[in-house]
Amino acid sequence: MAKTATLTIQQWGNSLAVRLPAAVARSAHFEVGQEVEVTTQEVGVTVKPVGPRKLTLAEKLERFDPAKHGGEAMVTGPIGAEVL
Repeated sequence: MAKTATLTIQQWGNSLAVRLPAAVARSAHFEVGQEVEVTTQEVGVTVKPVGPRKLTLAEKLERFDPAKHGGEAMVTGPIGAEVL
């Protein structure tokens, strides 16, 4: 669901800045330290993430295939020094 916020442009050194509210950043899947691309348009700008974004837990679970990823990962019997 898209989030909307009315914000005020602030001075930051010689630049201008807008702080994104947490709900807007979450909706856009933005994270601290993430690279973004800023593109100017006739009126305004667009801010988009660079590269693929990290999947949410729900998206990871949706892509989980038990046939491919399921099964026992540990050996069932004693090995090495455990055999004694």
